[in-house]
Amino acid sequence: MLMPKKSLVVISIVSVISLAGCGGGSSNGGSSDAGFNVSDYQKSELTQELKNSLAYMGNEERLAYDVYMNLYNYHKQNGIEIKQLYNIATRSETRHIQTVQDLVKRYNISLNDLTIVDANVVNSNNMSANNMPSGVYDVPKIQELYDYLYDKGINSQKDALKVGCMVEVTDINDLNEYIKEAEESNAKDVKAAFEFLRKGSYNHYWAFDNGLKNIGVSDGCCSLGDKYCHPEYPKK
Repeated sequence: MLMPKKSLVVISIVSVISLAGCGGGSSNGGSSDAGFNVSDYQKSELTQELKNSLAYMGNEERLAYDVYMNLYNYHKQNGIEIKQLYNIATRSETRHIQTVQDLVKRYNISLNDLTIVDANVVNSNNMSANNMPSGVYDVPKIQELYDYLYDKGINSQKDALKVGCMVEVTDINDLNEYIKEAEESNAKDVKAAFEFLRKGSYNHYWAFDNGLKNIGVSDGCCSLGDKYCHPEYPKK
């Protein structure tokens, strides 16, 4: 249900901050990332590129939360509880969304500051998380990605875990690019925030990899092919 033209990304992710999401790691594939405090860093001068990167990552982190929770709920209704999906969504993705939100607020990024969004998915800064549309995004590329991943993930437990691998590799690839942008602009706060997000994605990748191996997929995420096979990713 798309509403009229462009959306301020701060609107798109503000409600998600209130989603439940605290706690430590879990033997069920959970992953909890320690918080990031933007106030530990001095403010930077943001380029247009970096403003757009923040907008994109705000949508991408919300995609991760939505696809994990929606796949978790779908499979649970069909008798399979995939705890990696729930634990990562509620313990980590909420923190990642808040990290981006803190930067958006810090720089008062407004509608006119963004050039990559083309749809309004919510119409109030005060919209609660429960009323915020799940699986609907400002950025067309993110919308297409969500639709594809959800359709794949509902097929089976194995496909849902593979979707987790795909999401995290996509996040890491994008963050690698955005970290370089922040470094070139000497935006230390943005760089540190994106590094925090990337570290979390490394952890999530290995949680999904282990989840696949635990159900008999011996190659884990590498079963998806070279694009998603990353034994070089750091482990905790």
